[in-house]
Amino acid sequence: MTSPARSLATGALVLLFASAFASALQAQTTSEAVALEQRGELAKAAQAWRAVVAHNPNDAAAFASLGVVLSKLQKYAEAASAYRKALALNPKLPGIELNLGLAEFKQGDFAAAVPAFRAALAADPSSSQAQTLLGLSYYGAKQFALAVQYLEPVAKAEPENAELQQTLAQSCLWAKNYSCALEHFRELAEHNPDSAEAHILTGEALDGLGKTQEAIGEFEAAVKTSPRQPNAHFGLGYLYWKSQRYDRARQEFETQVALDPTDAQALAYLGDIEWKNDHPEAALSFLKRAAKIDNSLRIIQVDLGTIYLQQKNYDPAKAALLRAVALAPQEPDAHYQLGRLYRALGNEAGAKHELHQAQELHQAQELHQKTDESLVGKLSASPPALSPSNKNNEEEKQ
Repeated sequence: MTSPARSLATGALVLLFASAFASALQAQTTSEAVALEQRGELAKAAQAWRAVVAHNPNDAAAFASLGVVLSKLQKYAEAASAYRKALALNPKLPGIELNLGLAEFKQGDFAAAVPAFRAALAADPSSSQAQTLLGLSYYGAKQFALAVQYLEPVAKAEPENAELQQTLAQSCLWAKNYSCALEHFRELAEHNPDSAEAHILTGEALDGLGKTQEAIGEFEAAVKTSPRQPNAHFGLGYLYWKSQRYDRARQEFETQVALDPTDAQALAYLGDIEWKNDHPEAALSFLKRAAKIDNSLRIIQVDLGTIYLQQKNYDPAKAALLRAVALAPQEPDAHYQLGRLYRALGNEAGAKHELHQAQELHQAQELHQKTDESLVGKLSASPPALSPSNKNNEEEKQ
């Protein structure tokens, strides 16, 4: 008969043997995963790492290695999930925040990449890689002032990196830091004086600084260098329009429409010029064409409403002016025209309200010395997206 003590000892030996066998099996699977990855058999390596973490779900390093392989397979969402599990198990695992940030960055989730890169930079403040990627992530997330903050020191250290300089300059431009934008765009123009794009961007920065005549010079150089450059003729036409040089503006808008018949903005400004020159029917023709392409342009609605009001065509006038107010409630002109319309309709209370609103908004604009809209938002709805080289020029670290 076996004694209890002997039974306990035998059980302990069995458990010890089982534990040792499991450890050996885990080590063998880990070695296989590493070997498969080294041979470039990434799909099999990912399968092997999944087996490792299935056997030991507390192995932070294995989850991190799985993330690296998944990133190499461009399965960035799965990689990010693996990195988060690794972080939860061991927040001090070296390089894990950087790898997580890269996985989010490469799938275009820039807002999610930001906290990971911030953590990576806090762990290693000297890392230019983490700082650059953090700045690029802020750019991608459209937080341009923060992008400037992190990209500017790196760009100064890498003056030969034209792509980085361009992204910094665009960040300055979209942050409405026009002095910063002008400085960097001029540097880029010095390296490529025949670049129409460099002239356009310099012109945008100058216009943002209120230097409209200098901006016109840059756009004139752009269209001379590249007559078919996208948006160059519209930009030049808009600057002439701001300067009330309507004949010159018309020529540029007509050229833009000849190059691109679907350019709603150019058509809208042609309509506005015709209206200013007291040609309401010609103005309506351009404005209606523009509205069919893009009905969200405020200048279309204001001009249509004003022309219809003059023609006593009150229903479409009201619809257009209400649309203009909805698009930009802070602008006084549509409120003023709407007040006139209500007065014509006998709605004295509505007229009084809108005219009072127009007066208050006009006074506020004078107080803050509001200038005409700059070109930045007109030439493009958003800045250029990060290029594929920016997105993929860094690899996860094992």
